[in-house]
Amino acid sequence: MLISCVCPGRSHGGTMGVLSTLVRGLVRGADRMSEFTSKRGSRTHNKGRGSRPTGLRLSSGKFLPVRAMIPEFVVPNLEGFKLKPYVSYRCPAGIEPPVTAQSLFAEVVAPQIKKDFEQGTFSTEQLEKYGFEPTQEGKLFKLYPKNYVR
Repeated sequence: MLISCVCPGRSHGGTMGVLSTLVRGLVRGADRMSEFTSKRGSRTHNKGRGSRPTGLRLSSGKFLPVRAMIPEFVVPNLEGFKLKPYVSYRCPAGIEPPVTAQSLFAEVVAPQIKKDFEQGTFSTEQLEKYGFEPTQEGKLFKLYPKNYVR
């Protein structure tokens, strides 16, 4: 590793700032360069959990709460709701196999195709009726050619 000139307290542009910070981290130890979390402060220090402030801090140092900035939780009425809000990890595993593209086709599309074939109304020109899309134009997530499953 080659470090040309590291002068503490002097700024030598963007590159030297990064180098001096890196050297300071190596000299002082990695702990001082790690992220400052709420667990690293004093007992009275509370960094917070990333929530947004619910008001404005005035130049006098006072906090002015703004009603529009306070989040409002809309909770539906769950009276008479039979399910519990928690599912234990000790509950037995499900008995249904995971849904795959083949099983989804066999359950949803194949019966329609079979019914139309038996009635004599099946046509290869009308595959859009069963969900087939010949092009991916206008799709947000295109399946072809980059992420086409082969």
